[in-house]
Amino acid sequence: MGDRAPLDLRGKAVLVMGLGTRSGGLGVTRWLVEQGAEVTVTDLRTAEQLAPSLRALAGLPVRLVLGEHRREDFERAEIVVRNPAVPRESPWLALARAAGARIEMEMTLFFRACPAPIVGVTGTKGKTTTATLCAAILRQWRPDTVLAGNLGRSALETLPGIQPDTSVVLELSSWQLEGLDEHGLSPHIAVLTSISPDHLDRYPSFEAYIDAKRAIARHQRPGDWFVVNRDDPVAWACRDAGCGKVVPFGRDDGVSDGAFWRDDRLIWRWGGEEQDLLRRSDFPLMGEHAVGNALAAAAAALLRGASPAHVAAALREAEPVPHRLEHVARLGTVDFVNDSAATAPAAVLAALATFRKRPIVLIGGGAAKGVSLAELAEAVARQVRAVVLLDGTATPDYQAALRAAGARVEGPYQSMEEAVRRAAELAEPGAVVLLSPGCASFGLFRDEFHRGESFREAVRQLVRERGGD
Repeated sequence: MGDRAPLDLRGKAVLVMGLGTRSGGLGVTRWLVEQGAEVTVTDLRTAEQLAPSLRALAGLPVRLVLGEHRREDFERAEIVVRNPAVPRESPWLALARAAGARIEMEMTLFFRACPAPIVGVTGTKGKTTTATLCAAILRQWRPDTVLAGNLGRSALETLPGIQPDTSVVLELSSWQLEGLDEHGLSPHIAVLTSISPDHLDRYPSFEAYIDAKRAIARHQRPGDWFVVNRDDPVAWACRDAGCGKVVPFGRDDGVSDGAFWRDDRLIWRWGGEEQDLLRRSDFPLMGEHAVGNALAAAAAALLRGASPAHVAAALREAEPVPHRLEHVARLGTVDFVNDSAATAPAAVLAALATFRKRPIVLIGGGAAKGVSLAELAEAVARQVRAVVLLDGTATPDYQAALRAAGARVEGPYQSMEEAVRRAAELAEPGAVVLLSPGCASFGLFRDEFHRGESFREAVRQLVRERGGD
């Protein structure tokens, strides 16, 4: 069932492959130094590109190899810790394996070192909101609850505050799950929100991507739990992935144990007994998909030990996660909504469904991820008044598909400011200007967070100029 024992890192030659610009690489490096490892960091980016990260490592006994990778570093390493952005098929990792090195990731190190049971959340869409809601519920019960993972916060740096009875919630990407799978590791409570085509620039097929998601439960043991979306056929087909007991969430069938939505009620049924959790009308997040996220979060938190009262208290106070259907401003009667984290077609469709009763001007496009945008283009053409495109490697094909489907298309634009200004011009009274790209962000932006921040700033500049809320 996997090697779950913590590693003794004292005196070990450890190579961190990919420092990056977010907290994960920094957290790994600092933690390895604290464990007594001899740490080398190698990254293809230059010192100038990594300046903020390097400032954060100032004073630590870390050897840096920047702007290149060196064969000798991989051949001498006893352990290589790869950044999630590094493909497991990397020839550099193959070189290290051939020389006898262990290949680890931040998550594999954390799973072995964490003394508390872990709630792990994955899915094509909904994982960030679900993990955040789950942690909020658990904090009603245990204020020391830890939330980390694929959220920009290093999990390893949270370890000093974790006791055996601490609640720990991790958002897990498919890439992080690859590493856990390699070492036979799964969380005590696994949550699978949804699966739809994504990251097909990284995976050879949709089936391979599904298999990566299944890994969240593959190594569970009897006594573990697997919370699965029964309304998503692809996710539900993964329910036999491991030995954990399956707990469904979704629309109520009136029979099964699990977390369900019926009319205006969110309910928890266990052992045949039913308890109300919350009225849908009291849950402030937009969209039916948000209700599914709330149910998944509630199920995991209740299985971990929270009560229905804790669920209700947290869900009533829920706020949108940044860059996920985040209301930025109102200009006259036009609302501007930041959904920059919608990097896959399924996420865009969920956003469109949320505003199906209002005119929409959609801002989309960006970098290719190997996913066809043809079906998305047809759905967009049926619902939106106009599409304003941002430049990127996926944009020409998306533009052609949108025009073939009969959509009004503007652009592509080379900056967010230009795109927002044109979208505002096209928006009729009562409309929503929705940034929901359906594509990755690389090219014009560092990542989807930078893209969302650029949208916020462009909208706020427009509001300052024209007046609004």
